[in-house]
Amino acid sequence: MTAASVLSVESVTKVFSGAGKPDLVALEDVSFSVGDGEFVAIVGASGSGKSTLLRIIDGLLPATSGAVRVGGEAVTHPGFDRAMVFQQDCLLPWKTVLDNVAYGLVIGGAKIADAHETARRFVQMAGLTGFEHHYPHQLSGGMRQRVNVARALAVNPRILLLDEPFAALDAQTREIMQGELLNIWSESRTTVVLITHQIEEAVFLSDRVVVFSARPGSVREEIPVPLPRPRTMEMKRSEVFVSLVDRVWRLIEHEVRKAVEEGMA
Repeated sequence: MTAASVLSVESVTKVFSGAGKPDLVALEDVSFSVGDGEFVAIVGASGSGKSTLLRIIDGLLPATSGAVRVGGEAVTHPGFDRAMVFQQDCLLPWKTVLDNVAYGLVIGGAKIADAHETARRFVQMAGLTGFEHHYPHQLSGGMRQRVNVARALAVNPRILLLDEPFAALDAQTREIMQGELLNIWSESRTTVVLITHQIEEAVFLSDRVVVFSARPGSVREEIPVPLPRPRTMEMKRSEVFVSLVDRVWRLIEHEVRKAVEEGMA
């Protein structure tokens, strides 16, 4: 791990074993690092172990071999230095926006008044001022995911892990949420690892795209994204953006088509 790296994934292999079933190698010898404040996206065909890796980084799953280190310390269990945002918003329906954002702070031992004071700042950062006392069922899908991101950032994690956070949204809302996420990130500058199936999303949001091979997942290539920040939707029509998307797609096209065909069989 370099001096500027926050996250180091070192030769991680994950094998799932079941009684009477052959072993399933989900990940094989995965290695890469993520710098402080860097936004890294991981793409690959379905079933390539991307979400499995994110759960290993979060400490929800153990690696079969290899190691994950945050700040040089080996990850052995979940911790407040990492926060995960899943595909579904996972909000507590009986709590308001403010209480949902404050929830991680409260279970971490903060007094409710202090947790609410911190939560209000992240509610504002997420563009949800005026909705503090609304409940999840009163919000749109995009707003609920903004609450989810705000809740994750409120605990001040060193690393924010995003597992297809916009997958459940319609195409138009997803585009808007990409911009909203960048707005929130530009203020927090938290180190981010994003899993996504959408290549355009990966290129638009990230500083670097890590391309995974088909199962067993391994790092096929790491592609820097030289687009300036702040990012604008107009950049998606630029020659550089289109070229980057095409480069990533050509790396995984065969594997994606094969996965689709096998799923339809």
